[in-house]
Amino acid sequence: MIAARYLSRAVSLGLLLLGAAIILLPFFWMISLSLKPADEIFQDSIQLLPSHFEWNNYVVAFTKMPLWRFLINGIIVCCGILILQILIAVPCAYALTQRDFRGKAIVMGMVLAGLLVPYHVTAIPLFLGLSQLRLLDSYAALILPFIASVFGIFLFRQFFATIPKDLIDAARVDGLSEMSIVWRIAFPLAWPAATAFAVFSVVAHWNDLFWPLIAVSSPELATPPRGILFFRDVEAGSSFGPLMAATAIVTAPLVLVFLMAQRAFIQGLTMTGLKG
Repeated sequence: MIAARYLSRAVSLGLLLLGAAIILLPFFWMISLSLKPADEIFQDSIQLLPSHFEWNNYVVAFTKMPLWRFLINGIIVCCGILILQILIAVPCAYALTQRDFRGKAIVMGMVLAGLLVPYHVTAIPLFLGLSQLRLLDSYAALILPFIASVFGIFLFRQFFATIPKDLIDAARVDGLSEMSIVWRIAFPLAWPAATAFAVFSVVAHWNDLFWPLIAVSSPELATPPRGILFFRDVEAGSSFGPLMAATAIVTAPLVLVFLMAQRAFIQGLTMTGLKG
C-alpha cells in the first residue's frame, strides 16, 4: 500500500513537472532568443542557451522604439479599466445579492448571458459609436468599451452571496446608507475577490491586441502588444533579438504581478465558489 501510494505521488509529480515544462518552454525560448546574437538565432541547430549573452538586444529594444511609452500606456489603460470596472461591478453585484427588486432574476440572467458573448462581436458597433463621438485614437477609446464587466459582476455576486444578511441588516440599523454599506463593509470583505478580478482584468487588457489594433493608430497611444507590432514593422522582421527582448520586457510585469498576488488570487477564487 505504501509503495503504491509513493508511486502514485511520483507519477502525479512527474505529470505536473511535464506539464509545467511544456507551458514554460515558450517563455524560456523567448528569453533565450532575447539574449542571443543574430547569427545564433538563425543557425540550423537548436541551441537552448546562447554562447554569450547579447545584452545589447535590450538596449536596442528601448532605443529603437519608445518602449517605456508603451508600458506606461498599458499601465494607464489597465488601471483605468480596472478602477471603473470595480466602481460599476461592486454596486451591481451587491444589489443582486442584498437587495430585492422586480426583475432581479431577469437581470441576473442577462449577466449570465453576457458571459457567453465574446466582446469581439460588439467590436464593429463600438467602433462606429466611438467614431461618431470622435473618440477614436484616444485613451477613452481604449478604456470606455470595457468599463462594464459582466464577469466582474458575476464574481463579486458570488462573494457577496456568502456575506450574512444579519451583518447587512445591522449596518442598516446603525444608519448606514446602501452605498456606505457597499464600500465600507461589503467591498473590504470582498478584497480576495477583488484581487482575483484585478489579476484577470489586468492580464486580459495588458495582453489585448485585437481592440487596440482597431481603436488606435498613433504610436504615442499604443499599448504593449500594439507597440510590439510597431517595433516589428520598423525592424522589418529581421532583428529578432531586440524583438524578443521587447516581448520579454512586456511579459515581465504580468509575471511579477501574479507572483505578488498569487495567494490572494487563489483565496479569492476559492471563496467565490463557496455559494452559488
